[in-house]
Amino acid sequence: MVRAVRTLRALPVPLALITMVALAGVVLGRVYAGPLLTRTVLGAAIGSVLVGVAARRLPSWLVAPLSLLALTGWTAWSLKVAAADADLPGGLGAVTADAARNGIPRLLTAMIPVEPTPDTVLVPLVAAWLAGLLGTEVALRAGRVLLGYLPPTLFYAGALYVVGPNADPAVWPTVAFAAVAALGLAVPAAAPAADPTDGLTPGVRAAVRARLAVSATAGVAAVVALAALLGPALAARVDERPVDPRRYVEPPRVESLDENPLIRISGWALNPRQKLLDVRTDDAPAGGSRKGAGTRIRLAVLSDYDGVTWRVGATYRNAGRILPAGAAPVGPVETVRQEITVAGLTGRLLPAVATPREVTGARVAYDQATGTLIRPEGLTPGLRYTVTSARERVDGDRLATANVPAGDGVARMLRVADGAPEQLRRLADQLAADSAAPYARATAIEEFLATHYRLAADAPSGHAYPNLGFFLFGPRNGGGQRGTSEQFAAAYAVLGRLTGLPTRVVVGFRTRGDGPVRAADAYAWPEVLFTGVGWVPFDPLPQPDERPRPVEEDFRPKPETPPPSPSRAPTPEPTATPTAAAVAEQPARSGRVSTVVLVGGGTGGLLLLVGGVLLTLVALRRSRSTARLRRGDPADRIAGAWREVTDALRLAGAPARGDLSASEVAVRADRTLGDALAARPAQDGGPVPTVAELAGLLNQVAFAPGTATAEQAGRAVGVAGGYVTALRAARPWWRRLLWSVHPGPLRWRD
Repeated sequence: MVRAVRTLRALPVPLALITMVALAGVVLGRVYAGPLLTRTVLGAAIGSVLVGVAARRLPSWLVAPLSLLALTGWTAWSLKVAAADADLPGGLGAVTADAARNGIPRLLTAMIPVEPTPDTVLVPLVAAWLAGLLGTEVALRAGRVLLGYLPPTLFYAGALYVVGPNADPAVWPTVAFAAVAALGLAVPAAAPAADPTDGLTPGVRAAVRARLAVSATAGVAAVVALAALLGPALAARVDERPVDPRRYVEPPRVESLDENPLIRISGWALNPRQKLLDVRTDDAPAGGSRKGAGTRIRLAVLSDYDGVTWRVGATYRNAGRILPAGAAPVGPVETVRQEITVAGLTGRLLPAVATPREVTGARVAYDQATGTLIRPEGLTPGLRYTVTSARERVDGDRLATANVPAGDGVARMLRVADGAPEQLRRLADQLAADSAAPYARATAIEEFLATHYRLAADAPSGHAYPNLGFFLFGPRNGGGQRGTSEQFAAAYAVLGRLTGLPTRVVVGFRTRGDGPVRAADAYAWPEVLFTGVGWVPFDPLPQPDERPRPVEEDFRPKPETPPPSPSRAPTPEPTATPTAAAVAEQPARSGRVSTVVLVGGGTGGLLLLVGGVLLTLVALRRSRSTARLRRGDPADRIAGAWREVTDALRLAGAPARGDLSASEVAVRADRTLGDALAARPAQDGGPVPTVAELAGLLNQVAFAPGTATAEQAGRAVGVAGGYVTALRAARPWWRRLLWSVHPGPLRWRD
């Protein structure tokens, strides 16, 4: 009977700890898709507390190894279930290693709802286990129940912080958390303790009891005071929007190659036989149809234009297999399911038919605004994935009367970069002069480009304002009025924005059914946003057999000030033709300096100015190197020698990334010099300098301050000087001339 009573008294605290940790999993699970995360955290709560209870009578040093062993087993099983549920490729070891490396950033950059994959499950699982274990040890072994509630409370607060404003307020879990904690404190965990004043003299007993009463009163007063001070402040913040920690973590970003894939069009046009993808379109499920032929596969959507470059400007967040739905479609939707195998396509952008809804076979990040995908790890040959898309068909009956949206929501698609040529603006005004309706303006621009310009695979790349000006107005016999789809799409988008149409440029591929997608299938097209219709693609490319008409037939820009009519033109008065002698005497009479003197003086002054600037740069560069290599203590000189090497790498076009260690930079530096010498065999004949020793000295300075000697500093200066000299000598002659006057080392931060 006594044993049963003791068991009942020992249950409330462990049950309270399990419930508190599990409630944190409930709070965090509100931003996850499905119940897997909540179940995983519940298992971690039960396992950690039970291990602590079972090992309560064992030595304390045995608890951590036993709990770690149990945690390893539960983690392995949970990650295996999560990987199988997410259909991730690879073995358990590779999946676990990837989750351990990327768990925290992927959790904070994942798209809501978060799919419970190994990398998004691992961190909450381990945190739940540690909270349960620490709480059990403090509450049961040390007997400090209130202090034992601290780890589950911190875990619960962390779950609330991670969720932030991405879910409704967690009212009932918070109330349940407080109630369970209070119940665990209210139920005694052991038999009542003996009176501490037993056996004392009456005087001492009274003093002890008075002291205990004062302490209890002070504790109650402190709790009441804290409640009075903090209660109103906490109550006032109930309706405030919590901070989203995801804004402090940078989501996956595209590389420069993918930030502007429009420039790849010309390269693909010159290598039309290059195989980029293999595409197979399956029969669509439930209400869809097979749509293989004539399908547009999008690679990127470019919405930002600064007058030089069209850029993606998207925010990609890690996503699971099921992608979140965007705005409700306004037209009929058909389901397209494709299996795509990567061949020669590089970068991170993942091709898919608009708009993707489910992706299997590849880990992706998704931009909900444009409906485009990237693979953060980059594309590799042989990568095979399946994407199911909801392709919306345009309701053509509504286009003729459809308007275009305006306001802050589409300001990005209406922005015209500064510096637009006046000739380009006049062309836009003329194209829109006879087209009041937005769709009429859009078709007018499309027809103008399709009938007056020629598609040429060998046209140079570029879509800045000068490139578009040459494409639209350049002489036809001088290379103008011809371009790839890059110039057609970019010119359409800019002309559209100048006429008030929200436009963007899309880069992708045009398939002709199942089979390989080659570089010749890559092209760019513009899209216009219409109210109640959505984004509508246009095709300003000319027909293959159509001969372009001269631009002058339709485009006759009106001059700013019309010339006077012949009938009203003033008749100029005849003037006498000056004689040769008078012309020869004019410079002498006017007192002006001759043109030869002006040109010669101006050229000489310019040369002096340029020479002065170059000499100043050389002097400043040498002064900086001297300060680095000759001044300061040995540690400063070693650090200065290292900066000379890193500056040289920048000048050679191979800068060292900030995330590399000194040893890794040394390997990169040696490889850079080796490649430069291999490209110029005439420079061979002596030992190749290496900076490995300098990297070792730098590590010594960093990890053992004060140990560097003057001899070591001199050695570092010599190594740096030899390396910089060798790297400079391996550069072409014109780069060697620019090496000493390059202003970069003066502004690069040490």
